[in-house]
Amino acid sequence: MSPLMLQIIIGIGVVAAVGAVGLVLTKSPSTVAEQRLEGLGTRRRAKADLSTTMLLRPDTVDHGVGGLLRILPSPESLKQLFEQADVSIPFSRFMLVPVVLTFLGGALGLIARVPLPAVPVAALIMGSMPFLWLLQRKKKRVKQFTLQMPEALELVGRALRAGHGLASGLHVVAEEMPPPISDEFGRVYEEQNLGIPLEEALRGLADRIPSMDVKFFVTAVVIQRATGGDLAEVLDKISHLIRERFQILGQVAALTAEGRLSGILLMALPPGLMAVIYVLNANYLMPLFNTPMGTKMLAFAALMQLVGAAAIKKIVTIKI
Repeated sequence: MSPLMLQIIIGIGVVAAVGAVGLVLTKSPSTVAEQRLEGLGTRRRAKADLSTTMLLRPDTVDHGVGGLLRILPSPESLKQLFEQADVSIPFSRFMLVPVVLTFLGGALGLIARVPLPAVPVAALIMGSMPFLWLLQRKKKRVKQFTLQMPEALELVGRALRAGHGLASGLHVVAEEMPPPISDEFGRVYEEQNLGIPLEEALRGLADRIPSMDVKFFVTAVVIQRATGGDLAEVLDKISHLIRERFQILGQVAALTAEGRLSGILLMALPPGLMAVIYVLNANYLMPLFNTPMGTKMLAFAALMQLVGAAAIKKIVTIKI
């Protein structure tokens, strides 16, 4: 590739990166407020009764093209992931970041003169980094929310025993506890104040926080409001159940620590060794990229890495 073409690619990449950063950092408060009010005022879901559907495992068995398309992320699932991660910038602006990073990854691969088959891989890795960040942020937020749930449920139970309503109990949690649980309970309180039924607002909470503990809480509230009963006692039992699960999860994590560390080392060893060999003696590694047999060997090695990662993940993951 000629130096002029490389300069053009670098220039376009820099301009795109600066533009994306500018769009991300310059957000309009009025636009965000309008989106917030629209989300609070027009959220309506045509779902089945929560007491019979929320705790059921969805049917994920599908074959053929439909099963393949279900694996691929849809715009709705990406937007839901964006909302679950609680990112403050608009979704449309965030989606510019993966596009720019994909372009920069390919450009950097060409500049570094990596093997041509590795250029799309570098672009794909760079482009997927924002989504990996979203997944990590969502996982951290859900975990922190779940850790706060026992105390929040006990606080709601005490408010109910003091004579307050459920909405007032949710408002107490929003006022007294730190984020993220204060933000989510406060959003439920705001939504029911705007006229959305409390059951539907709680279903939205279960969608934003994909946790079985939250589904237990929402299901208990919906059933109690339909049939009656002592909700404060039910919330205390759910709180006790969550604390017991935390204790068991801690024991499981201690028992599987060795297996998880072994899996990390086994997964990192082949690519790390390949990188070291490429730095020390690149010509020794080139036949893997330049010959048909070498390409097949790389593809088979990547496939076996994925199989090994799935096997180790299944061994060390114990659902509680």
